[in-house]
Order: sequence, then C-alpha cells, then structure tokens
Amino acid sequence: MNVAMLKTLVAIVDRGSFAAAANEVGCTPSAVSLQVKQLEAWFGQLLFDRSARTAKPTPFALEAATVARDVAGRLDGLRTRPPVRVSGRVRLGAIATVQTGDLPQALRLVRDRHPELRIEVSLADSDELITGVKAGRIDAAVLVRPASGGSTRLAWQDLARQPFLMLLPPGAAPASPQELLQRFGLIRYGTALTGGRVAAQYVRRIFPEARVVMELRSIDAIVAMVGAGLGVSIVPQPRKPLLEAHGVRALALGRGGPTRQMALVRRRADMGNRNIDAVLRALVSASAG
Repeated sequence: MNVAMLKTLVAIVDRGSFAAAANEVGCTPSAVSLQVKQLEAWFGQLLFDRSARTAKPTPFALEAATVARDVAGRLDGLRTRPPVRVSGRVRLGAIATVQTGDLPQALRLVRDRHPELRIEVSLADSDELITGVKAGRIDAAVLVRPASGGSTRLAWQDLARQPFLMLLPPGAAPASPQELLQRFGLIRYGTALTGGRVAAQYVRRIFPEARVVMELRSIDAIVAMVGAGLGVSIVPQPRKPLLEAHGVRALALGRGGPTRQMALVRRRADMGNRNIDAVLRALVSASAG
C-alpha cells in the first residue's frame, strides 16, 4: 500500500466512479481497479459494492477515504514545503518548440542564479505533459495553454503569447494567405499537437479548399520543407536564425491571425514552491530578453 493508492481511493469516493477517478489521478481505469483490489487485500475487506451499475463505497470505504484524505494532504504539505534555499531538483516537461526556443536561455539563468538547483527536462506534447503534472510524474511543464483555459485542478501561470505566421518559400511573390495556399499547397503543422489544431482551424476558416502537401510535427522540418519550395505553412513564430538559414520569409497574419498562449503549469499544492518559482522567473526573463 502506498500514498498513490490512498489518493486513488479518495478520487473514487469524490468523483463517484472508477473512470472519473482514473482521469483525476492520471492513470487508466484498469490501473484504478487494480489499486482498489490491492487496497481491499491490505484492509482485508471490500471497499465498494460492485453489484450496481456504479461502484458504491461501503461505510468502511468512506471512513478510510476520510483518513486517507487527511494523510495524503499532510504528506503533500511536507513534500511541497518551500526549502530554506533554492536547491534540489525540478522535473520539468516542455514541448519541442520551447526546448529550442526560450528554454536553453532560461536554464542558463537558473544555473547562474541557483547552482544547487538541478533541472531534469523531458520532452512531450502538451496533452501528455498535463497528464504528467496531474499524476505527479513531473513537477511542472511549459506548454500551450488549452483554449478552454486549462484544468482548474492545476495552477496556470501565463508566459508569452505567440503569434502564428505564414511561412513562404524563398522568392515567393507577395499575395494574400488564400492565394499563397492555392498556389503552393499547405505543409500542415501536425494536428495531433495543440498548435497544429489551432493552425488547422485558421486554414479551414480562410481557405477550406487548401491542398495538404504533407503534415509534419517538427517546426524545424517544416521550415526546411518551405525553404525547399515544397509549400507554405502556418506555424507559431519560429526562431529568426532558423528562418534565415533556409531563406524562408514570414508573413504576419494580421489581427485575425491565430495566437497561442504559453504557460507554466503545476499542481495547486506546489504553488509557492521556491524551486519551481525560480524556474518560472528564469522563463519570464528569457522570454522578455
């Protein structure tokens, strides 16, 4: 029996089902069922009446959940108590465009300001990172904030708002975005990504007949393909040196163009954690510089 199992028990009681609890704790319904069986074996009695369509907690389960809620809360409080100084480690997740954008400079600032703080960086898509923060696999993440604002069970702190641009091949004659899409075809930013979905919505709005030449997840790869004259693309603003290296021009999309909000997300219990706050300050400094 471990703390994660106690949190799962509390989530089932609070949310009313195994499926809802799975979403809360960031694992699969089958994993939740396995944890319940392990808890029942540890306590030596059933926790849920499974004869009905929904799992109904037994009186003992309600009592155990009350105790578990208190224990888990106290342990979280100990774990997230701000250290006397900024030291230790932060498990930080980041999407690919952040890792090649502001993050290197931010990490350099953290190293210079707080030499005793170690940052462990992992790469994933925004949706996967949000799940990782909820489940406690990572401490914080830098990603695209969902259009809905993001889960209220997490703490969101906005960073820079990034515009999307249309990338044009070298020597492309000036024209409207619609004309350029018709002339060259679209190199689509991967729609499995949050930013890719934003770009796709914009294209459907201005030119639904756009011909998709290819779909890529990497902005670096997209810039290279546009530089080779294989199409145009709509992506979040890439690094200037990358555009210059491939001779790619960037066309601003105006007031009606899409944007994306970058944010740092962490668990609410981690608000005030000095280590994560140090990373946040470095990210703000890097984006401003």
